[in-house]
Amino acid sequence: MEQITHYFPALTPLQTQQFTALYDLYSDWNTKINVISRKDIENLYEHHILHSLGISKVIQFVPGTKVLDLGTGGGFPGIPLAILFPDTQFHLIDSIGKKVKVATEIATAIGLKNVTFKHVCGQETKEKFDFVVSRAVMPLKDLLEIIKKNIAKEQKNAHPNGLFCLKGGEMTEELLVIKRKKIVYNLSDYFEEPFFETKKVVYVQL
Repeated sequence: MEQITHYFPALTPLQTQQFTALYDLYSDWNTKINVISRKDIENLYEHHILHSLGISKVIQFVPGTKVLDLGTGGGFPGIPLAILFPDTQFHLIDSIGKKVKVATEIATAIGLKNVTFKHVCGQETKEKFDFVVSRAVMPLKDLLEIIKKNIAKEQKNAHPNGLFCLKGGEMTEELLVIKRKKIVYNLSDYFEEPFFETKKVVYVQL
């Protein structure tokens, strides 16, 4: 939790309380439904929560923004972002029902009011959003094909509507096939831990 307060010193008491509660909640749920590698649960704040919050280092969602988290798993990056941006609406979806259950229960336990959940595939989701966020669920080209129908035309934010995707490792070939405007942000520019040396946020305008 110290890493969260270090990089986000302006958290309100409620946000601090919500972030603090996540460790025990995920630890407990993970014993019943495996949403995080058992060996990795002790790294929850660095590898999952702080990683998710990397998106907030490259965009500050304005109040009223609507965001779809596609392939949220146990709630990443959607739940940490929803805590940080209480005036933004987040809709978290995943094709695996038991993972959606975990994310829903955790959001309820910490009193998140700005999130909704659905057990559904991205291909079946028809609603419009300002942005889609995702954490390396599939190659960018495939992801963009699925979500292009979900991007609203009206603009509210500093970045034009589109995708913010958390990725890692070598991406040259994956990015070559993307013809749309894109920006790659290195999370090592924002976070000093070695874990973030190869981690990136990829923005694609849609």
